[in-house]
Amino acid sequence: MNYARRDPALHAVVRRWTDGDDRVKLDALLDTLGEDAAGRLDALAAVADKNPPVLRQFDRDGIRVDDIDYHPAYLELCDAAYSRYGLSALSHRGLHGWDAAPPHLVKYLASYVFVQAEFGLACPVSMTDAAARVLKLFGDPDVFDRWIDGLTSTDPATSMTGAMFMTEPQAGTDIAMTETVAESRNGEWRLTGKKWFASNPDADVIVTLARFPGGEDGSTRGVGMFMVPKTLADGTRNSYTIDRLKDKMGTRSMPSGEVTLAGAFALQVGQLDRGFLQMAEMVNTSRLSNAMRASALMRRSVRDAVDHTRQRIVFGKPLFEHSLMRATLLELCLESEASLAMVGYSAQCLQSADGGDPAAKQLIRVLTPLAKHFICKKARVVTGEAMEVRGGNGYIEEWAHARLVRDSHLGSIWEGSSNVIALDVLRCLRKFDAHRHIAAAMTSMLTDLGSECADGRAVLVDAWEQLVERGDRLLAGSNDAAEAGCARYANALAQTIMQTLLFDLADHSITTTGDYRGLLVANAYLDRSDDVSAEALRHLEAVADGTSVDRESALHVSSLAASTVGALR
Repeated sequence: MNYARRDPALHAVVRRWTDGDDRVKLDALLDTLGEDAAGRLDALAAVADKNPPVLRQFDRDGIRVDDIDYHPAYLELCDAAYSRYGLSALSHRGLHGWDAAPPHLVKYLASYVFVQAEFGLACPVSMTDAAARVLKLFGDPDVFDRWIDGLTSTDPATSMTGAMFMTEPQAGTDIAMTETVAESRNGEWRLTGKKWFASNPDADVIVTLARFPGGEDGSTRGVGMFMVPKTLADGTRNSYTIDRLKDKMGTRSMPSGEVTLAGAFALQVGQLDRGFLQMAEMVNTSRLSNAMRASALMRRSVRDAVDHTRQRIVFGKPLFEHSLMRATLLELCLESEASLAMVGYSAQCLQSADGGDPAAKQLIRVLTPLAKHFICKKARVVTGEAMEVRGGNGYIEEWAHARLVRDSHLGSIWEGSSNVIALDVLRCLRKFDAHRHIAAAMTSMLTDLGSECADGRAVLVDAWEQLVERGDRLLAGSNDAAEAGCARYANALAQTIMQTLLFDLADHSITTTGDYRGLLVANAYLDRSDDVSAEALRHLEAVADGTSVDRESALHVSSLAASTVGALR
């Protein structure tokens, strides 16, 4: 078993958006990680899930220590994530044969493979990566360079982990209600307050928000960003306590806790009145990671479901050969493949945005909440359906399906629940007509497609015209109507983006390899009608395994999809 080799969607994304030495290095990394994740890491993750961390608040002498004891399986997973594969450092330094930091796509795809074994640890890995990014962007290099070096180190002797403490008992979504206060004492900032949902609470570097003297009350402009180190310069613990660890439904291998800041020493990050805007950079980085992780959960659950149906004999033949089960599996395969296409494209946009491309900056600003909103919600459905495929055993914790379902629900909650994310999409529409920017980018992509994708192109160009008109109507209506409709509109945008991306991937595959599997997948995702599904089901093995599809079959599905979708529109 090798998770990377068994993933046709991953292969398509790698071929589309990498080439030359980058592809050679990425293929080698994914192949090594794919085998490790499917064997050693998966076994460790199962043990870590059953043996969650334990908070030890006092030592034997009664001294407050707030240490968290981890099972050896989790610590071995940490060594793999932070040191061997350097997942939190890949955006910051050269690893795995790259002299400098590789493209963002490398980090997202490597993490995608890792998460198929272990989901919980991906949170502190992402926080560590995001903390380094934020300190680089907004912090004083003379102050924060040593912290950044620790956050991006792969040496266990010097590496540090990061965390983001935002949520308070009364302030999760509404950051303006933050009650933690920052006071200047003898030229140093001291923070006092309570953080309610703090994942990786024993992190070395904590990025948090607090109200500052003279700041605007009741406004996010009155909230500043601060970095709270776990250990002070003299080696003593900083002034905060971990009050308890949460008894969570999922991500049980990784601790989340409640923290009280009791005059904790802190360093100011950037401009005080821009703290929330700076934190938004960290949150958005994490939101895209959430979408990637949800895509990984889908891929793992779908692959496990497919493998089960191939060996499970029902009424004299493998379950995989029963028509209704094939229809169920087709839907799951399509959702999984489409989600990774959006994650891959978003990673490429982030790369261009970091390179100074203004159009890419606007795209990634709206792609991030769209991906989190749609993919994380879809993961709950896909993992649940895949669990059902295995029947009663799927519901038993000795199999991975139950854990995947438990973990999948968190993606739609942390870093903003689905409604909060949909409102963020609406904010992008209002601020810079994001729907028009997306439509322009997607229409340009469709225009470049070859003749074999002509049917899908015609349908999707029309779809984008309708989505622009729909977005304009949403913005022209009342605020209440816009808020009530923004989630449905966000879903429509996300799904049409993924439909477009699948045709782009199909066109690239046809051009470079002569394989038409991607075109069949794109049309099957575009049109779920009975005629198209029946034709696609004949090629379910190719959809699931990545084997080739001939031109005639793919074009037949194209014509069916174009006529059906065209009639519906």
